[in-house]
Amino acid sequence: MKVKTILVSQPEPKIENSPYFDLSEKQKVKIDFRPFIHVEGVSSKDIRHQKVDLKNYTAIILTSRNAVDHFFRVAEEMRFKVPDSMKYFCQSEAVAFYLQKYVVYRKRKIYVGKRNFADLSPLIKKYKDETFLLPTTDKLKPEVPEILNGLKINWKEAVFYKTVISDLSDLENVTYDILVFFSPSGIESLFHNFPEFKQNDTRIAVFGNTTIKAVEAKGLRVDIAAPTPETPSMTMALHKYIDKVNKGK
Repeated sequence: MKVKTILVSQPEPKIENSPYFDLSEKQKVKIDFRPFIHVEGVSSKDIRHQKVDLKNYTAIILTSRNAVDHFFRVAEEMRFKVPDSMKYFCQSEAVAFYLQKYVVYRKRKIYVGKRNFADLSPLIKKYKDETFLLPTTDKLKPEVPEILNGLKINWKEAVFYKTVISDLSDLENVTYDILVFFSPSGIESLFHNFPEFKQNDTRIAVFGNTTIKAVEAKGLRVDIAAPTPETPSMTMALHKYIDKVNKGK
């Protein structure tokens, strides 16, 4: 069956040159974006209940842009002036770049990993005498605390924001040729909103092994998977699949 419509379970890209827009134009397919999950901040009162006092920490570990936003939101709510001496350990260059929204980059002590959390280990170990705070989500990957505990450092995890299922009831009678998922939470949201969901002719595109397992655990069929050596991005995987079914390549 040819592909005419795609629903991506994420917010619409804000950049004009997104590969999704290029895919839509080249393949003549309609692509809609809808976050199946969203993030909600935890109140400063709840964070105090987690026994977190921001003045006790000399370094912050930031794994995402959400972590950046919610750390500074909470600091403001608590009327805590983040000192210039604060050290920031960012999981990736993208997170470090986003940090500039809140701090003057050249004046701060910012340490950047390559991409995966494990890449931060040598940098954190180098500053093992610091007191680290990890502002994070309620869906933290188990490898993160394992790595930090293995470094034998003084650190604390605190939930600053939560992943919440979005209301998708307005999509009840809408069908798409392809549904695109990037996390197990997206699959959870699908079945929370539509408990009787049947895949039938709908193709499912999935990014990452944990998401593939979540799809298969629900008895669904994975039709498009990324990343692979041949298609390292979701848009490349979609492009290849649509080429095959729409143009018979």
